[in-house]
Amino acid sequence: MIESMALTLATPGVYTVEQNAFPNSVVAVATAVPAFVGYTPRADYKGKSYLMKPVRITSMNDFNAYFSLIDPATPVSNPGFLPPGYQYSPTYSLTPATDAGDVTLAGTAYDVLPDPGTLYYLYNSIRLFFLNGGGTAYVVSVGPYGKPTGKPLAAGAPLVNPNIKLNDLTAGLKQLETEVGPTMIVIPDANLLAAADNSTLMQSMLSQAGTMGDRVALLDVQAGLEPDPVQWANTDIPAFRTALGMNNLNYGAAYYPYLKTTLTQSGDVDYNNAGGGAALAKILPDAASGATQTILQNIQKPPATNAPTAAQNDEALLVASPSYALIQAAILDKMNTLPPSGAMAGVYTMVDNTQGVWKAPANVSLNGVTDTTLKITDSTQAGLNVDALTGKSINAIRMFPGKGVIVWGARTLMGNSQDWRYINVRRTLIMIEQSIQLAAQAYVFEANTASTWSTVASMLTNFLTGLWTEGALAGASPADAFSVAVGLGTTMTAEDILNGRMNISVKVAITHPAEFIVITYTQQMQKS
Repeated sequence: MIESMALTLATPGVYTVEQNAFPNSVVAVATAVPAFVGYTPRADYKGKSYLMKPVRITSMNDFNAYFSLIDPATPVSNPGFLPPGYQYSPTYSLTPATDAGDVTLAGTAYDVLPDPGTLYYLYNSIRLFFLNGGGTAYVVSVGPYGKPTGKPLAAGAPLVNPNIKLNDLTAGLKQLETEVGPTMIVIPDANLLAAADNSTLMQSMLSQAGTMGDRVALLDVQAGLEPDPVQWANTDIPAFRTALGMNNLNYGAAYYPYLKTTLTQSGDVDYNNAGGGAALAKILPDAASGATQTILQNIQKPPATNAPTAAQNDEALLVASPSYALIQAAILDKMNTLPPSGAMAGVYTMVDNTQGVWKAPANVSLNGVTDTTLKITDSTQAGLNVDALTGKSINAIRMFPGKGVIVWGARTLMGNSQDWRYINVRRTLIMIEQSIQLAAQAYVFEANTASTWSTVASMLTNFLTGLWTEGALAGASPADAFSVAVGLGTTMTAEDILNGRMNISVKVAITHPAEFIVITYTQQMQKS
């Protein structure tokens, strides 16, 4: 045997030679590992900064350990993390509305408008990710929250947080170029940029995905926060398609509109989110009477002894003032309206783990979501799903009576492409490419001979046969589902071998979703 020739048989005895009985195999890479980029309350662990560093997490507890605010009253060795209301607490003001407004107090309609400098989406998007089946993820914190602007957003003005910078998010995105684990890019805070900066960032996300070839970008339609109920299809959607450009569209998917969630509860907000006691004293119709007046006085000038806590004052105010209860409900509605990308990253993970990356991440209900910001119908979705002019498909999220909020689309941004129309086809091929690439590294510097070619072909055939068995590849038999070729005269020439090149040809037929099911009905004559 060849192995025995390498032994030094100088001493009489029995020698053991072990031979490999099985060839190398291809192991499928992970497919559902999103990377989130955005702003966090903090970014450190045990005294070490993790700002602009990808951090791998597997739960909300992991996220808290690195990025959430700590209760200063607990020991450093066993830190306690403050509840959600402390991690993210935007402020709002009431201004007279010119239309129906968000809330009506004593016959006057008001808009509930945020201080844009206090709005951030990453924290709640991470929570929504885990709530919808998320598992392993990476988080890149690009900085802490900035200072409030001190004034509400002007009515009708675009929602832009001046503390969120394109350069910060672009730098955080660049940190992912050295990470081989992420398979999705999610940047919810991008929706709080000016439209031009958001366009630049989305194109950068698609560029990285296309260049690296191992991930896709999940995008939000920025105008999905408050869609024009009449003109959204003629204004918001064309603007989004224009902002994407034309490159690497098959490496991205977009979802529309925004989601109304239940993440933030009444215990997570108080009168401070409504501008504080002084602001409420000016706007509550019952501010100068009875229990409401006493509570507002306690808030603005706490008693010297036995002063109520903020939570106690808030609970008392909710009971005493129906108007304040309406304001808090309106604020909760605003805070709970989120872009869908975080939830979709969770859906991708759940579907991959339960059915496989080749299953379309659609016809799935969203957890923690009660409604959407726009009611989309079959007729109005047609313009989202198929666009003859640009070919850029947008996936709808719809409310179905009796079913809840359902993801009702599974297309990439390259919706008119026969090859890359569906996001599960794109992601399945990424998985196959990356898995085979890693397995083939074992044969770098091996002899470029028929023996090696046979081994490689056998390894890849076994891997693809397994995928066909699981339903990832279409075909009545493995021969119909894929083919593997490697060898002199088929994929290589003599010159290729002299140049040290081993060319492998792999063809696969990936299953496509049944997006349109057509049932034809015909009456037949009665039979006796």
